[in-house]
Amino acid sequence: MPRMDAQGFDRLVARARALAEPGGRRVLGLAGAPGAGKSTLAGRLVARLDGLAALVPMDGFHLAQAELERLGRAGRKGAPDTFDAAGYTALLARLRAPVPGTTVYAPAFDRALEEPVAGSIAVPPDVPLVVTEGNYLLHDEGPWAAVLPLLDEAWYLDLDARRRIPRLVERHVRFGKDRDLAERWVRESDEANARLVARGRDRAHLVVRMG
Repeated sequence: MPRMDAQGFDRLVARARALAEPGGRRVLGLAGAPGAGKSTLAGRLVARLDGLAALVPMDGFHLAQAELERLGRAGRKGAPDTFDAAGYTALLARLRAPVPGTTVYAPAFDRALEEPVAGSIAVPPDVPLVVTEGNYLLHDEGPWAAVLPLLDEAWYLDLDARRRIPRLVERHVRFGKDRDLAERWVRESDEANARLVARGRDRAHLVVRMG
C-alpha cells in the first residue's frame, strides 16, 4: 500500500485535528486517482483522531450492478456517471448540518460483493469531523460540481503511476478478477478515470505526495 513518512503523516493528523473543533461539524475530503491510497489514508486518519471523526466513503454511492447493466454502463463501472452523485451531495449537505439526537446512516461499498450496502455507516451528531474519500470530489462537471463547496478542505493524493497501477491491478485480482482482465480493466477503465480525476488537482487545498 502507499506509504508516508511518519512526520508527514503526523502533519496531516494535526491538520485534520484542527478541523475537528467541538461544537460544530466540518467535512474533509480526500480525492485522487484509483489506487492512490485514499481509503488507506482516510482510515488511518480517522483511527488517529480517537473518536473525533467518522469515515464516509464516496464509493457507497456506486449504482447497483443491476442498474449499471440496465443503463449499459457496467463495462465503465467507476466512471462519474456510474455513481449517484446527487445522492452523495445530498448526504454531504445533511452531514454538514447535524441535528441533535439524530444519527445519520450512510452507505458503504462491499468490494467482495461489488455492491453498495445501504445504512452501513453510522455518523452520530456529536462527531465534529466527517472524512470522505473518493475519485470525484474535485470533479467540476454535472452534479459533481456541488461536492467541493460542501468540503471545508479537500486534499489531492498524488501517487506515481508506476507504483499506483501495479497496486491497482493486484487489488482487482484480490477481489476476483483474473490477471488478464484486471490489467485490461486498469488500462481501459481505471486509467481513463484517473486522467479525469487529475484535472481536479489544482482545485485541492493541499496536495499530498504518497509513497
